[in-house]
Amino acid sequence: MATGNILIADDDSAIRTVLSQALSRAGYDVRTTGTAATLWRWVQSGDGDLVITDVVMPDENAFELLPKMKKLRPDLPIIVMSAQNTFMTAIKASERGAYDYLPKPFDLRELVSIVGRAMSEPKNRVRPERPEDLEGMPLVGRSPAMQEIYRSLARLMQTDLTVMITGESGTGKELVARALHDYGKRKKGPFVAINMAAIPRDLIESELFGHEKGAFTGASQRSAGRFEQAEGGTLFLDEIGDMPMEAQTRLLRVLQQSEYTTVGGRTPIKTNVRIIAATNKDLRILIQQGLFREDLFFRLNVVPLRLPPLRERTEDIGDLAQHFFAQAASEGLPLKHIEADALERLKRYRWPGNIRELENLSRRLAALYPQESVTVQLIDAELASDPPATTSGIASSLNSGRAREPERAMTLSGAMDRHLADLFREHGDSLPPPGLYHRILRELEYPLISAALTATRGNQIKAAELLGLNRNTLRKKVRDLDIRLMRSPR
Repeated sequence: MATGNILIADDDSAIRTVLSQALSRAGYDVRTTGTAATLWRWVQSGDGDLVITDVVMPDENAFELLPKMKKLRPDLPIIVMSAQNTFMTAIKASERGAYDYLPKPFDLRELVSIVGRAMSEPKNRVRPERPEDLEGMPLVGRSPAMQEIYRSLARLMQTDLTVMITGESGTGKELVARALHDYGKRKKGPFVAINMAAIPRDLIESELFGHEKGAFTGASQRSAGRFEQAEGGTLFLDEIGDMPMEAQTRLLRVLQQSEYTTVGGRTPIKTNVRIIAATNKDLRILIQQGLFREDLFFRLNVVPLRLPPLRERTEDIGDLAQHFFAQAASEGLPLKHIEADALERLKRYRWPGNIRELENLSRRLAALYPQESVTVQLIDAELASDPPATTSGIASSLNSGRAREPERAMTLSGAMDRHLADLFREHGDSLPPPGLYHRILRELEYPLISAALTATRGNQIKAAELLGLNRNTLRKKVRDLDIRLMRSPR
């Protein structure tokens, strides 16, 4: 049975009662109050082994009281609760010395578990404080999914742990990386980002580590790499799954030994940077395919952080849209307000482009329509035609069995028309190069077969049945098209 004295401060008597009963059943002695003044008097007198407090109290904000309690009793664990469930609330709680932060409504079992963990830890842990007032809102959303992100970020701010951020395109991976830097202990250093997918593969090592004069053709002078530019700060490696194997080997050495050599150089250079990596790919699948080093994955994946797609946090769409409308207004566009039925229409949309797509839509609405209110009619006009079919969209249709042959034929025909038009625009009046039939066939087969394999979770037998192909024919096409396979679950 647990032991210890717990002080609870919340102006809601129902919450005080629920917490008191749950913690008393767990074996703790509990005292409750509805004011910050009483809590401060208890702490001053040396009472309590742990404090649980709401942020907004009738007589004083807990964020004003927290530094005083930590200064007087630095070993006292303080758990902060708040209905103001924003990123900055979590950060302020952490920076003012809170042991943990829980958004309301919270899971009672989770709170009891956190209390037990805090009470069992050594009483000599002091967290660094930052006295400055933190303003701005780098991340927006109050959904449970985002609350978990906020809590994780708050714990990571004052560390140098390597973080791996995963999530679909447009979910805000770079925003999270910037928040880790801007509110962390390296905030005075540079934040340097590099996108592996946007750089030619033969130039990535030079971009990362720099090169010496004469290292290769065209290297007329020494050039600093991103590691040198990020010294003392944070290096954000976006789309890490697209890094070539040679560069992966050099990066692994940096992570192991904190040093690197420039391209064409011989003298090792010590480095002091925090690494944050991000990807929208499944690196474990790339490891199975021999495209990503397993040892590098474990070096980068010290703290994994998954960002949810917008379809998993639809309750945040209203806040996000108003945030983007406010940004547009600050740039001189009229401020918009979204009506309730229009918001419901947005929540039903599938958002394949995630937050980036919502931002583009919000800016377009602000720029193109004079009326102040965004109505459902405006939303319907903008979302009248769904985005082009993607592999995941086709896979969804295949998996559900709802794909209809006329619609599929129209989709493929439209894709072929667009592709032919692009080819002829590319070559002007001259004809495209020979092999047009096989080229277009390949580009249409690849997403279709990939979609079938996604729908069947990599099961080639089921995928062949779904496509009406012989199993051996499908295997040959998978090999010829170099399609990456998903391992079937056992």
